[in-house]
Formats: sequence, C-alpha cells, structure tokens
Amino acid sequence: MHVGGMKSLILISVLWINHLTILDILTQEHLSSPFELHVEQITSGKRHHFFGYIGQCQTVPWNASGRYILAMEINTIDRMPLAEEAATIVLIDTQNDHAIIPVDETHAWNPQQGTMFYWNPNKPESQFFFNDRNLKTGRVFTVLYDIETRQRVHEYRYEDTPIGNGGVASDGSSFLGLNYGRLSRLRAVTGYPDALDWSASSHSPMKDGIFKVAIESGHKQLLVSYHQLANALKSKEISLENQGLFINHTLWNRSSSRIYFFVRGGWRGDKGNRINMPCSIHADGSHLTLHETHIGGHPEWAEGNLLIGRRNSKQIIYDVDKQELVGQLGNPEIFPDPEGDVSLAPDGKHFVNGYKKDKMNHYVIYRRSDGAYSRSAGFDKGSFAGDIRIDPAPRWNRTSDAILVPGIADNQTRQLFVIKIKAHD
Repeated sequence: MHVGGMKSLILISVLWINHLTILDILTQEHLSSPFELHVEQITSGKRHHFFGYIGQCQTVPWNASGRYILAMEINTIDRMPLAEEAATIVLIDTQNDHAIIPVDETHAWNPQQGTMFYWNPNKPESQFFFNDRNLKTGRVFTVLYDIETRQRVHEYRYEDTPIGNGGVASDGSSFLGLNYGRLSRLRAVTGYPDALDWSASSHSPMKDGIFKVAIESGHKQLLVSYHQLANALKSKEISLENQGLFINHTLWNRSSSRIYFFVRGGWRGDKGNRINMPCSIHADGSHLTLHETHIGGHPEWAEGNLLIGRRNSKQIIYDVDKQELVGQLGNPEIFPDPEGDVSLAPDGKHFVNGYKKDKMNHYVIYRRSDGAYSRSAGFDKGSFAGDIRIDPAPRWNRTSDAILVPGIADNQTRQLFVIKIKAHD
C-alpha cells in the first residue's frame, strides 16, 4: 500500500477501452491505490483527433466552464503534413455526447505539438490561440479566435519577423513568439513544413530569438536573441560548430515572471556536436542565465520559481533562481521514466508523469501531499516514431480531476481519451 491504513478492498469497474479493460491490467499496486481511474474515449471515426502539446504551464484543453475541449482533426498520421494540408480545428462538446464542431482550419501544425492551442486567459470561456501560415509567403502568424462570434478576432502578423505562439502567459498579458520556419529547418518535429525561415542566413542571428507579444496591443519585443545566446555559450567554452541555433520549450512560470527554455544546435547530424543548454530569463528579458545543472525531459513549473523535471533517474525539483536541487518527487519505482511528459495540475496538488513502455503510453498520477499514487492502463501509441511519434502528453482539466491523453483506437485511428480521477475517501 502507498498510504498507511488504506483499505485493501475497493470496488472495481470494468471499462472497455482500446481492446483492454481496467481489470485486465490491475495489479496489487492498483488494488491498493488511492485513486480510481476511469477511462473514456471521447473521439472516434475514420479521421484522427488530437490536441497537441504537453500540458505544461497550464496548457489546459478545456474552456473555462469545461464544456468544450479544443482539438484538431486530420486525415493522416503516418507522415509529416504536406505544406498545403490543413488541419481542421474543432470543439468537442462534452455536454452533447462529445459532438465534434468544426470552427476553423490551420496550415501551421505538426503531429507532436499540434498548433500550440491555448485558451485566452483573459476570456477563457470563448477565446483561444492557435498558429497559422500564409500558403503563398510561408509566413507564420498567431490567431485569436472567438467561439461565440465564430470568427478570428485578431491575427498577429509581423512581415519583418513572422513568428508563431510559443506559450501564453497565465496572467493573460503576453505570448512568446518563435520563428517556426527555423525550427522546421533545424528540427522538423517542432516546426511547420514550408514555413518561411527568415533568419536562415545566420547561425546566430541578432534579430531572431524569443519574442514577447502583448496580447491586447500586439506590441512585439525581442527578449533574447540567438546572437546573445551564442555569446553566452562561447563564454562557457561550448563549441558552436553546428548547423545553427534554435530554441525549444519556451515555458512561462505560473506567475508569468520567469521563462525557462532550451537553446539547441546540431540536432540534424552527429549527436556528439549537439548543444542542449537549459536557460532562463525574467519576463522583461533580463537576467539571462545558462544553467549548468541540466533538468531533462519536458520540465514543468511548480509554485514560485521551482521547476519539476529529471535529474539522472530521479523526478526532482529545481530552484531556477538559486540554481540548485531542492527536492524530489517519489522515487524511480514510482516514476520509471522521469524524463517522460509531465504536468502539474492547476491546483498544484497532483502531478502526472506520462511515459512509454512496450508500445504503450502509461500515466502515474501522484499526490504531492503524501506521495500516494496510481498507475494507469497502457494506451496504444502504435509504432509511430521520430517526427510522427505519439508522445504521452498528459493535459489536466481546470478542476484538477481529469487528464486528456492520446492513443490509438480499435480502428487504428489516433483518438483522444480522458482519464477521470476519483480519490478514495
């Protein structure tokens, strides 16, 4: 048992899901777990449905009331999209038998990240962000869409520096902008096919990097440039013999005061020449810090300036300002792959680690107050790998009692599933 005095006898509901049942995979660990995990497949059909990015930094798929879940609908999952292939943006109506409601489409998406969906923190019931791309020019831009008026209420277009959303601040003030053409050229899995790379002529351009865009005014500011990052890397005697620098995983903390990210290079060739440097900056672009302690996986912010991620075989807590390890979640038995996709619930009380094992995605739901945890059934992720892999990518709802996850359904289409979590009394 994970919690002293926990009742050993629990009521087991058998739920058929993706040719498995919850009963099929129950072990003693599950029989003594503090939570009941109920799984429901919420999309189906011949087309594929998915949300996209990991649920870091409160990337919540549900709108404010919880009625609608954002998703994408596509025709194929066995390759990267062609430049002219659009994905349909849909709402899943949880109050109407999970009906699929098409609302728009985008030409800026990929199988791992989707199109960087975020509900607008200023109007989380009705407005959300996604990225799009001009088919003629290749310029990427960000869209703010309103589901009440069924129209785009703003398009953030910048002719000189075409960028797309890389993360929305939880206070609703700004979103981070990235050159997705550069990402497409240097690490395809994180970019959009045929997106214009307007800084391709330089390995470390002065006018490209991480931008901050004010949501209300559209004012754009370059927070940190690749040129600055290159100089910082050189100061640490890190070789820049690569195809060029790029940035992944721009992560706002929960108070919108810090940004953590990775500057990378050399990911298209010899792994020995790779750069994978964790960095942080303040929200105004000051205090650029290159962190000697590498926190791996897809890190997630906890409270304040604490970050949850992997260090060696442990799921650790790292203080970004102090640059030191300050805690640990669970142990390697609980989290067999601490570098998996992780997400902290909006209420901060529960944490989920999604990891891959034997062609399945599994999820560990962990309660921070006492270390109690439950492990889910396996969700078929198919044989997809590389640029078209199906990551675990768990995303919490706003009430911190359900998680949206991907999986392959019985008809071999990619669909969405919800794990509902109920704690035992």
